[in-house]
Amino acid sequence: MTTQCDLLVVGGGIVGLAAAYQYQRRYPGNSVVLLEKEAELAFHQTGRNSGVLHSGIYYKPGTMRAKNCRAGKQAMVDFCQAEGVAYDLCGKVIVAVGEEELPALEKIYERGKANGVVCEMIGRERLCELEPHTAGIRALHVPEAGIVDFKGVCQRLAANIERAGGQIVLQARVTGMHPNGTGIIAESTAGEFPAKRLVNCAGLYSDRVATMSGKKPEVQILPFRGEYFELVPTAWPLCRNLIYPVPNPSFPFLGVHFTRMVTGGVECGPNAVLAWAREGYRKSDINLRELAEAVSYRGFRRMAAKYWRIGLGEMWRSLSKSAFVRALQRLVPEIRSEDLHTGPAGVRAMAVSPGGELVDDFIIEKHDHVVNVCNAPSPAATSALNIGSLIVDALDAA
Repeated sequence: MTTQCDLLVVGGGIVGLAAAYQYQRRYPGNSVVLLEKEAELAFHQTGRNSGVLHSGIYYKPGTMRAKNCRAGKQAMVDFCQAEGVAYDLCGKVIVAVGEEELPALEKIYERGKANGVVCEMIGRERLCELEPHTAGIRALHVPEAGIVDFKGVCQRLAANIERAGGQIVLQARVTGMHPNGTGIIAESTAGEFPAKRLVNCAGLYSDRVATMSGKKPEVQILPFRGEYFELVPTAWPLCRNLIYPVPNPSFPFLGVHFTRMVTGGVECGPNAVLAWAREGYRKSDINLRELAEAVSYRGFRRMAAKYWRIGLGEMWRSLSKSAFVRALQRLVPEIRSEDLHTGPAGVRAMAVSPGGELVDDFIIEKHDHVVNVCNAPSPAATSALNIGSLIVDALDAA
């Protein structure tokens, strides 16, 4: 067993790294250990993120998502500038392709203004100047949206943590926890780690780790796979920066869109289908225990009853490339099947309530010596540095 540390962080994605980094900044000299179950950091949600720096335009004013996105985006830009991480505030357009989408587009515009986002409603002529290959009758231009190398951010966060005396332990999957009087001991595949306080940033397994800590969350994590295509280089000119559709207001996903990546290339997607394993990145990945856990959950059944029509459409796009192409052609009519090749998939940790509601805000809960981050939806990566500060605030709360 190692010596007791002041803070133990479970999870080496961007939120866990940001929590450790912000704790060290607030308490220089205190000991920090971060455990990551994989052989590298940012292997799951962070490393498979599309790399968008969100502006905060979509989120209901007053929510944690809205507040943290604005402050977090600026903190992320400042960090990237200071640390030499690639980013580009290239701007995005949210495109209405028909009259029926204009009310929803107007609502997003009003939310953006309420959240302090710099945005402008534009007509067809201006849209063609920004994205000449895009369909649409009107659009919302958000010049402050951008793209960033989130893996690069994680590398710099890790370097700062270790330079400040912190320890990062890879291949350390947490298997259990128990109190020890002065704090808590985490049992892992790399040994036991006693700590005065612990932060759970386990992402896709955050609900399980929370239960280990002695506080079963009210929500359960369901894994949704997002499948992407990438444009072949000859088709890159079809998308200059970021092209988004008007999202379905009753579904917490943004719809298939085009994203220029800061590392090069253009990504198209994602759809959103229930994965058959929490880390089910391929259609063939099945974990029978995790699948049974998901489908037997009351919240899943209620969610499925509510969204079955949308779900069938997402599944069809997962099975049919031509259906996926048709969805992309609503935004960029010139796209053809031969312009696309399969890209890497990601899995999003979606917190679902027992009533079948898709929880669309952050859940950060403290009990005893533990803070559990039970839900960190988009824009968690954009907001990570600010969320890290909120986690430290929660540790400090009585």
